[in-house]
Amino acid sequence: MKKVEQISVFLENQPGRLAEVTGILVEANINIRALSLADTTDFGVLRLIVSDHEKAKRELKAKGFTVAMTDMVAVEVPDAPGGLHNILKLIKDAGVDIEYMYAFVQRSGENAIILFRFDTIDTALERLEKEGVRVIDGETLYRM
Repeated sequence: MKKVEQISVFLENQPGRLAEVTGILVEANINIRALSLADTTDFGVLRLIVSDHEKAKRELKAKGFTVAMTDMVAVEVPDAPGGLHNILKLIKDAGVDIEYMYAFVQRSGENAIILFRFDTIDTALERLEKEGVRVIDGETLYRM
């Protein structure tokens, strides 16, 4: 199946912690493809799609960071009104819940890439592929 590996890094809410993570990735020659950062009072969760997730995980753990891996689905949609809505309707009709999502656009006016964390990933993938939605596999996304 076409899944993308996401790295989640747990960060204390302290000045410079995010820069520590990006510094480790720079030293390891790892490129960030997409990211999301959410915080609470005491800590944040940095979610990353990177060019080499196994190496990133290894390097970050070696520097003392808590790291988890999560399966995601990357979907290509037109960068136009209704692009996201059409995907969300397909997912709703399949009875799948979206736990979280984030997106990026490589060039304005072209296609956007939306990364989804679904409660039932296989059901979501099956529905998206059945409807002809372009689902991007991890290896392709890591090289973008």
